[in-house]
Amino acid sequence: MTALLCGFLLAAAGRAQAPPPPLIDEVIVTSERPGPGMWHVHHGEANVWILGSMSPLPKGITWRSKELEQLLATTSQVLIPKPFDIGIARILWLLITQRNTLLVQGGRRLKDVMPPDLYARFADLRAKYTQDSSKWEHYRPIIAAAFLQQAAFHQVGLSTRVDLGAAVRMLADKHGVRVEEVKIAGVRDFLDALKTMRPATENSCGAASLVTVERDLPRLVDRAQAWASGNIERIEKLHEPPEVDACRTALDEGAGATELINLIRRTWFEAIERYLRGNSTTVAVVNMDMLLEQGGLLDELRAQGYTVDAP
Repeated sequence: MTALLCGFLLAAAGRAQAPPPPLIDEVIVTSERPGPGMWHVHHGEANVWILGSMSPLPKGITWRSKELEQLLATTSQVLIPKPFDIGIARILWLLITQRNTLLVQGGRRLKDVMPPDLYARFADLRAKYTQDSSKWEHYRPIIAAAFLQQAAFHQVGLSTRVDLGAAVRMLADKHGVRVEEVKIAGVRDFLDALKTMRPATENSCGAASLVTVERDLPRLVDRAQAWASGNIERIEKLHEPPEVDACRTALDEGAGATELINLIRRTWFEAIERYLRGNSTTVAVVNMDMLLEQGGLLDELRAQGYTVDAP
């Protein structure tokens, strides 16, 4: 959930530091792996195939598109999440107009607002993954921790820029299938969630990011390899650290974050249900965590009477 709240900032950072890569530069389609699993949701003559996306993924990870390409031959439309559109001008506008939301206020720095033990861990990791001892000092704890996490991902070969939606779009275009972008949330929605976030929640999610960097990177790599092999059972057994669960619980207790998360879930449910009321075949690319979480999108579809077949 921390990634949901800070994802647009991480994307902005990546664009500010380097030219954007080709859309599927880090998704190499090969015959080496069976590919990510697809859930089949159906009702009457309507069929929706849901492809679970994941982030981060190892750079250069490979997966096979044969099953998806065969399915696209009989598909009427593809649903993919609308990507954030954050250019340099937008970044500057955010930093100028949203300083109270993004940066530490009152002449203070990160070390003044983050609990001492948490800041000490942050500083140690910053020294390990960057050369700048003052980097991110002016950002709020949750944002600074998210940037640190991104830097760690980069050093170990993980990437949050692998765009599965873009890869599926290219395959859809190849087969002449209509692509519909689903706008799950905008920059304003994320900023509103940050504005109402309590300090305790922010520190809890900051701690989750630090734990991810300190000891959870191997699990993320293992999880990504399971994703590329279509091993859903393996993914479900790779449990997140308790600190990540604590962050999620804290977010669920806050009004702003809860509204944002519910908005994303509701948007996807409505988009998929619209096609389940028809008689066509649809492919949708949805975040894996949103599919697998208890009470998530798959559970909600089952609760509404739709049949859901696992990969």
